[in-house]
Amino acid sequence: MERVAIIGSSMTQFGQREGWIRDLLAEAGTACLSDAGVEPGDLKHLYVSNMASGEFEGQGGIMNALAHDLGALPAYTERIDQTSSSGGAGIYAAWRSIASGASELTMLVGGEKMTHRSTAEATDVIASITHPCEYKHGVTLPSFAGMTARHYLERFDAPRESLAKVAVKNHENGVDNPHAQFRKEVDLETVLESPIVADPLRLYDFCPITDGSAALMFCPESVAQEYTDEYAVVAGVAGATDTHVVHERPDPTVMGGVVESGEAAYEMSGYGPGEIDVAELHDMFTILEFLQMEGLGFAEQGEAWKRVEAGETDRDGELPINTSGGLKSKGHPLGASGVAQGVEIYEQLVGEAGPRQVDAEVGLCCNVGGFGNCVITTIMEAAA
Repeated sequence: MERVAIIGSSMTQFGQREGWIRDLLAEAGTACLSDAGVEPGDLKHLYVSNMASGEFEGQGGIMNALAHDLGALPAYTERIDQTSSSGGAGIYAAWRSIASGASELTMLVGGEKMTHRSTAEATDVIASITHPCEYKHGVTLPSFAGMTARHYLERFDAPRESLAKVAVKNHENGVDNPHAQFRKEVDLETVLESPIVADPLRLYDFCPITDGSAALMFCPESVAQEYTDEYAVVAGVAGATDTHVVHERPDPTVMGGVVESGEAAYEMSGYGPGEIDVAELHDMFTILEFLQMEGLGFAEQGEAWKRVEAGETDRDGELPINTSGGLKSKGHPLGASGVAQGVEIYEQLVGEAGPRQVDAEVGLCCNVGGFGNCVITTIMEAAA
């Protein structure tokens, strides 16, 4: 099976953007083609990760529209929808297209346009992915996060401040990301005194509603050097699911999809948790950073908060997490988020992360859909 290389990337400004989903996808796609030195007509496959362009804009068929807008005809196109893990699923699909030999050059573009809708409308679109029996009772993803955070803090005797420190850390990292929605540091007091959203979680424990797009270019490693000497290789990628009804899980602090996808990605790559140099985790809510750290083996159950408290996940720590600012600071345009995680790991491995640069040869990103209903974990390594 052919090893799969990533040879280019791009990311639009995240935040409140003018234009529509097609404009954002075309902006990121054009920039990625330029970064990789690829002509649009050379693309064999073009994938678009997107969760809800129909619900947000009434716009369907965006993958075919993008091929037209980029001049990429007659490339095969496909839209990848796996809720908020659509970006990670797109990486998996792009990897399969190259590894199987079906394509020699595949571009993945993820994007979402959300901010033109009210917070209530956007939240309702997102809540539609919950089980109908939960949705009809008004359950939303923030409410799941609040209940899980309360249980975690009490069960593992973790201080409330440890969750706030996740927000402080990720906002500090976001200051150095020119594409981040919020490039502003926040202190512990500001986080702890912000308005309550879902007790014990407050405003700064949640990611924002965001517009944006990001892209990655894939090809066989055997031809990567025809485009660049600096590239990354997808060493492992895997996906898994967990129960749709969250209360059916035996332990609410364990996301089975994170555990299963992580174990499969580790086995495929040959790396273990101790060999990961940098990670991007799906911090849609601060509590999710703890749960993913533990599910991926970066900490024992109930111990992740101690690593955060010790500063081990800071940019200059033993395991930098969310050097991009994470969803918390960078923003969370649903279909783009997993792709943007991949962009950050790619840039760290090829030495293009600028002031966010850390010393890394192996990186991991974990993209979570729903409240852990589906998860994609990807491990990349720098080219030897």
